[in-house]
Amino acid sequence: MDTIFALSSGRPPAAVSIIRVSGPRAHEAGARIAGSLPEARTAALRELRHPDSRELLDEALVLRFDSPASSTGEDIVEFQCHGGRAVVDSVLGTLASINGLRAAEPGEFTRRAFENGRIDLTEAEGLADLIEAETELQRRSALALAEGGLRQQIARWQERLLGLSAEVERAIDYDEDDESVDAAVSRDCLSLADELREWLERPRAERLKDGIRVVVAGPPNAGKSSLLNAIAGEERAIVTDIPGTTRDHIEVPLALGGVPIVLTDTAGLREASDEVEAVGVARATGLVEAADVLVWLGNPDDAPDHTRMIKVHAKADLPGRSDAPAGSLGVSSVTGEGLKPLLERIAELARTLLPGEGAIALNRRQAAHIGEAAEAIECAAESSELVLAAEGLRQARNAFDRLTGRAGVEDVLDALFSRFCLGK
Repeated sequence: MDTIFALSSGRPPAAVSIIRVSGPRAHEAGARIAGSLPEARTAALRELRHPDSRELLDEALVLRFDSPASSTGEDIVEFQCHGGRAVVDSVLGTLASINGLRAAEPGEFTRRAFENGRIDLTEAEGLADLIEAETELQRRSALALAEGGLRQQIARWQERLLGLSAEVERAIDYDEDDESVDAAVSRDCLSLADELREWLERPRAERLKDGIRVVVAGPPNAGKSSLLNAIAGEERAIVTDIPGTTRDHIEVPLALGGVPIVLTDTAGLREASDEVEAVGVARATGLVEAADVLVWLGNPDDAPDHTRMIKVHAKADLPGRSDAPAGSLGVSSVTGEGLKPLLERIAELARTLLPGEGAIALNRRQAAHIGEAAEAIECAAESSELVLAAEGLRQARNAFDRLTGRAGVEDVLDALFSRFCLGK
């Protein structure tokens, strides 16, 4: 296997830059540049020199990690250099000149950690989400996954599943006069399947990652675009007195109190006057139906049915509009009146759709495999024959193996690890 290297910290200039080398020749290459390596997991100050010309490259901290007790499961050397561009380029260039070393591909360090059994696929997915996290809730959820929270839960499920499989296999081998599934085994199977189903009912990672879709809707000239601009703090939508100004929807990603949302302005809902506006109105109608949270700026009596709706009495600063109807929030995009209560209400509703603090949120792939396992276990519990029950439990074990990456995941690996940056 090749020995790989890359800059693992941010691009220079910086105070310190970290360059990692991983693979069978990592220690040899590190010693050629640093003269000698410290004891494993110990930092030491070394002069870094070109192995051929002996030109001084930098004075840096050097760390050594021995296989298999390293992040990748391989021998690793880290150089903590000064963070100037010239320093980093000289060290990377020197590593590239050593035979058997090459620059790493994006995500290759983490992929090696997965392939060498240091992490499973769920932890790799959590690490990818952690790198991309932009809000506090995203960070906490990704960290719970990256630290092995789901892996540990899966291990507990697998232990129970193996026990059930062993019981069924024992009955096949020894209970020659009884080919039916024991009632206690069926109950335990249903109990495990019910627990898996409960996990599938939890809030999913997609909403946490992509943001809660908050749609601002209402008739033309209701103040939708002005409200979006006021919340976003910048002019993102065109505002005029002409009805139908907004022809297409406008999306603004935001974080409200650490909650990721996508605020969406829509075309005014009315009978369209031309073909272009008709398309915008149709899209707006679809967005209203798909909204996680609906902010309605029209007549309260005309509001569509929605389980999470906030009725807004817009333009509250204008004469005759100071009193909001019952159940509506008075808001002025000009003076800022009512904006804070509105944002608090949006965040409150959005949180009901997100996992709790530190909770594990399943992504679509993970949920699909857990669903497969639950279905297979339910089939085993309902089977009248031991052989069919054993096959159902075997299928459930295979689903868990695909969930953790032990089998049948080659099609997802390239897509996953391409999300990582160089040096990770």
